[in-house]
Amino acid sequence: MAVEGSRPVENGSRQTSGAGGGTPLVVAAIPCFNEARFIGSVVLAVKKHVDRVLVIDDGSTDASAEIAASAGAVVASHGGNKGYGAAVRTALAKGKELGAGVLVVIDADGQHDARDIPRLVQPVLDGEADVVIGSRFLAGSNGVPLYRKMGQQVLTAATNVGSGHRLTDSQSGFRAYSSRAMSLLNLTEDGMSVSSEMQFAIANKGLKVAEVPIQVSYAEKSKRNPVGHGVNVLSRVLVLLSLRQPFVLFGIPGAALLVGGFVLGVRVLERYSETQLLALGTLMGAVLLVLIGVLGLFAAVMLQAMKELLRGQWERFERSEEAELGDGGEVRD
Repeated sequence: MAVEGSRPVENGSRQTSGAGGGTPLVVAAIPCFNEARFIGSVVLAVKKHVDRVLVIDDGSTDASAEIAASAGAVVASHGGNKGYGAAVRTALAKGKELGAGVLVVIDADGQHDARDIPRLVQPVLDGEADVVIGSRFLAGSNGVPLYRKMGQQVLTAATNVGSGHRLTDSQSGFRAYSSRAMSLLNLTEDGMSVSSEMQFAIANKGLKVAEVPIQVSYAEKSKRNPVGHGVNVLSRVLVLLSLRQPFVLFGIPGAALLVGGFVLGVRVLERYSETQLLALGTLMGAVLLVLIGVLGLFAAVMLQAMKELLRGQWERFERSEEAELGDGGEVRD
């Protein structure tokens, strides 16, 4: 990725830590795609609460990058539109590269209030959390439109079930990360489902997570179709769930359908013994439930086996890398 030339960020109200200073460096990263209308004011507002501001320009075709640089941000350009998830990965990598003690990720469209940044940063500074999520729902509806709230609750519920972490706002784009989180989070999703993937990763890596209430503004109409966007994210969440918790998505429903099929089958036999009449409709329903249940259980077992196989291979790879490093070998990219 290329870093476009722009002047160093002026320090905000925080005092930047030096090489031997005791105050952790706080960096803000702003994923941006065609937000020329808002990016300048967002950068100026964010600068007041952090030490450095980085804008991840995800292939904008407007003047977003130029405006961000003029406002005082360092601009990292993807050179093309790779997606929100890719921008988040770049933000985490850049935060680690800069030696940030805390990385704040905030949206570029002015939806978030930069004055909430200290509230997100503090639990990380206090060592209470590795990832702090700004929740739109901790303090009530917070002015979130009903259709958005309903969609977010569905996505959050699915993500909570799969990850084992119970959050109130799994899709929030306003977050703070510790240096440990920046090092351990290995994300692969390119789209908006990266927020759900991160919740799975937080659980897998044993990171501490916290939520704090934030203020949001929905004065502007969403650029994305909310229905299409929600369906796309939900489909990716279900894919993540199937790969990471196959028994939750396939095994439990499969077992329930199998039991239901057997119950219907017993009722068919009881009725036949009493009346000598065969309830064909009920029998076909029972057979269908049993078949679907068996397929669900089979899918769960196969996916779990693949998961264990891949995990074993990854653990062996990590051990070989550690051994190579221990022997003084070089790890090549």
